[in-house]
Amino acid sequence: MSRREPKLRAPRVDDRPLWDVLFGVWGYPAVFVAHELKLFELLSEKPLALDEIAAAKGIARRPAEALMAVCTSIGLVQLRGDRFSLTALGEDYMLPSSPTYFGWKFDAWRLIYSVWSPDSLRDAVLSDKPQGVFSDPAGVFASWHAEHSAYFTRAMHSASIGPAMIWPRKLDLSGNRIILDVGGGSGAHSIGALTIRRKLKAIVLDQAPICAMAREFAEKYGVAERLSTHAADFFSDPYPEADLHFYGMIFHDWPPERCQFLARKSFENLPSGGRIVIHEMLFNDKRTGPFPVAAFNVDMLIAMPGQQYSKLDLSAMLKSAGFRKIEATPTIGYWSVVTGVKP
Repeated sequence: MSRREPKLRAPRVDDRPLWDVLFGVWGYPAVFVAHELKLFELLSEKPLALDEIAAAKGIARRPAEALMAVCTSIGLVQLRGDRFSLTALGEDYMLPSSPTYFGWKFDAWRLIYSVWSPDSLRDAVLSDKPQGVFSDPAGVFASWHAEHSAYFTRAMHSASIGPAMIWPRKLDLSGNRIILDVGGGSGAHSIGALTIRRKLKAIVLDQAPICAMAREFAEKYGVAERLSTHAADFFSDPYPEADLHFYGMIFHDWPPERCQFLARKSFENLPSGGRIVIHEMLFNDKRTGPFPVAAFNVDMLIAMPGQQYSKLDLSAMLKSAGFRKIEATPTIGYWSVVTGVKP
């Protein structure tokens, strides 16, 4: 019996989502290259024509145009007449002089670019284990992390300082005195909260070298008198006294049982009326999107033993630990905070 060929028919939907996958692979690295070439700093000086940009960076017109087209298309740059200049997005996030500079995040990611290759992702899928430098937490990764901790503390600062200036405006913190910023890195979230809420104090709990960086950032932003540090391991060491425990991008690093441990630890250490705040990008309730959170979840698959969680996931952890009045509040961009109160 001869095999029948499928009948030719028009597609029922267009193919844009598939092209978007390829366009993302092709296009977005141009932003990294523009950042590495310091094109954003160049445009901060004055608006420039394309030929002036090319001449200033010693590149031909064609590649200069390719970079500027991508940066303009996503809103980092604008073209007025024949001159390019930065948008508010470009000024706020791509200039080292900006307090919400995002470039450190790009710098750290570029150090280990190959870890996010399709081959590495396939290996993570087949093994369900972190890849590359992340694959041996007790060995290679530990020594590598110590060497590059400054890069990644600055990277996390880049990712956190903007949202840190928003979420404290979304919550009523008038009843709180001391924030314990668990695994707080540079102290970005504490700095944001202290800047907005003048009566608060904060303690950043992290490894000793990172605590030193947090103190430097606190001095830089004028909150050093109200921000202290506490060198400790947040899984094994006791927590200092506080009435608000803040976890910024901490839960997503760990599997559910470890997150449940942290929720219980906070519940046991907080006073009655104390609050837990978990700052994350949240899946929808069915864990099927949105795409940026699904992509972040792939990052966790490759780099950590954790995952992105939904409001339902985190709410269940907090309820099981004993917290009540559990709420999820969108803050800025893809970010939300999930909060609970100890009765």
